[in-house]
Amino acid sequence: MDLIYLHGVRAKTLIGWYDWERLAPQVVELDLEIGLPSNRAGVSDNLTDTIDYDRVVNTLRASMAEQHFLLLEALAEHIAHIIIDDFAAPWAKVSVTKLGILHEVGRVGVTIERGVRS
Repeated sequence: MDLIYLHGVRAKTLIGWYDWERLAPQVVELDLEIGLPSNRAGVSDNLTDTIDYDRVVNTLRASMAEQHFLLLEALAEHIAHIIIDDFAAPWAKVSVTKLGILHEVGRVGVTIERGVRS
């Protein structure tokens, strides 16, 4: 399976279990691995034969600005569904990280995989 990866994507969303976390949108960092539905783009050199990663990032940022989440797991699930449903990816690995949310902890995050990796 061919993959596209996007590491260190930053986006804002309202997220958190505690009331103080939901006072303002937080920046989260995304690491994405996206399975491609075919390997045609390597031969055709045509954007229509792959997944447009600029469109993926813009779609995710827009959705995250509109949605609110309590848990990182729910946000990761939301992102995976967008990638699989809207972009026809057969598989996605999504890592979502909160930066500096806990005292003396640099990063807190979750990673999920959805779909079928062939």
